[in-house]
Order: sequence, then C-alpha cells, then structure tokens
Amino acid sequence: MSKPVINKPEFPIDKPQAIADVIESIALEEVGLAHILNAEGEKIQKGVAIATSIDDLIKVNESVSETLKNVSKMQMLLQYKLEEILDYKHKHHHHH
Repeated sequence: MSKPVINKPEFPIDKPQAIADVIESIALEEVGLAHILNAEGEKIQKGVAIATSIDDLIKVNESVSETLKNVSKMQMLLQYKLEEILDYKHKHHHHH
C-alpha cells in the first residue's frame, strides 16, 4: 500500500489553493477508506477459509459489519464536506 504524498504549501495560501487542498484531503481520505474496505474483503475470505464453526463465521461477520458501518459514516461525512467546499467555491468564484 502506497503512502500519500502531501506537499508542504508555500505560505501564505490563497483561497483557490486552500479549496484545492481541502478537496485533495477528501480524495486521500476516500483512498484510505478504499484500503480499509479491501482489507475487510480479505478478512472475510480468510475467515471463511479458517472458520471451524458457525460461531466463527458470525464473529467475522459482526466485525466486518461494524467496520462497514463506520466506513459508511465516514463516507457520508466526506460527501458532506465535499458538497460544502464545492458550494463555497461556487459562491465565492462568482463574487470576484
């Protein structure tokens, strides 16, 4: 898994750069969530392969379900953040 590269900005940062930075941070968070989802898929495959009882499968399912619920919450927050920054960009772009 590759680590994201975050460039240190020159100061002072102007508004368009700040907006671009926020959008980039949202994209990086989405990449992180995609890695989590991939790991959960691998967990399911391994859990099914090594399970010796229904209880084992239920434990894997509960674990994955909890993670998916949290990832879903994060994605909703990221969607909200993206909508807010795009709305801000749109409103302030027309005032110049």
